[in-house]
Amino acid sequence: MKLLRYGPPGRERPGRLDAEGHIRDLSAVVPDLAGEVLTPAGLARIAAADPEALPLVAGAPRIGPCLGRVGKFICIGLNYSDHAAETGAKVPDEPILFMKATSAIIGPCDDVVIPKGSEKTDWEVELGVVIGAPARYVSEAEAMAHVAGYCVVNDVSERAFQLERGGQWTKGKSADTFGPIGPWLVTADEVPDPQDLDMWLEVDGHRYQNGSTRTMVFGVAQLVSYISQFMSLHPGDIISTGTPPGVGLGQKPPVFLRPGQEMRLGIAGLGEQRQRTVAWSG
Repeated sequence: MKLLRYGPPGRERPGRLDAEGHIRDLSAVVPDLAGEVLTPAGLARIAAADPEALPLVAGAPRIGPCLGRVGKFICIGLNYSDHAAETGAKVPDEPILFMKATSAIIGPCDDVVIPKGSEKTDWEVELGVVIGAPARYVSEAEAMAHVAGYCVVNDVSERAFQLERGGQWTKGKSADTFGPIGPWLVTADEVPDPQDLDMWLEVDGHRYQNGSTRTMVFGVAQLVSYISQFMSLHPGDIISTGTPPGVGLGQKPPVFLRPGQEMRLGIAGLGEQRQRTVAWSG
């Protein structure tokens, strides 16, 4: 299934794409795409509802974040060896974990605001893994049973805040609008191999990133198992699994985002995002 949330910010309603790509309203079936709705039982309830019998959503509403009430937004650093090489970093021996504030989450086509004082705002197309069943101390063999599905993530980053201001990476990853997710949550049954997905990102029509999840250092099952050794994972948590090469920081010379540009990005089978960059105003 391809599940989504549509409507004005803060008032999104749950929906599902039908076979023709039209949005069908799920409000009579589930209250939102969040929490217990993302468990196997919750997704089974959605699957049991005939899409053709659900109300058709008219027009072209705004598509919101594909998940509501995200508990944790966990990110993985340097998880593609070729991306590590372009930034001059060593490939890690274990996954590098950091958090992105959930207040950064926006819809897939909402504006991205370049923060106050930023000179090095950057892009990163990433595969998002959405947890569907609680996970704590799970093995790699068990890990995939805890995945509800997948989505596109743009892990927008301010490199000076991330790398030049001391401390951990979170401060460079968490500005408002730095976490576009969606357009869809694609359930795991429609993604037979998350380690074989092509991914790309363009800025103003120039393709900077053109990669594949095949080149991940640590795959989805490894990451779910590894993270669960350090914290419990709950339905609706997101794991953003790292980016392939082609980020602005890795260009020679580096290239960073300016107000008035357009990012387009996507992952095979998971849909596309499009964001306009705007200047901060306060």
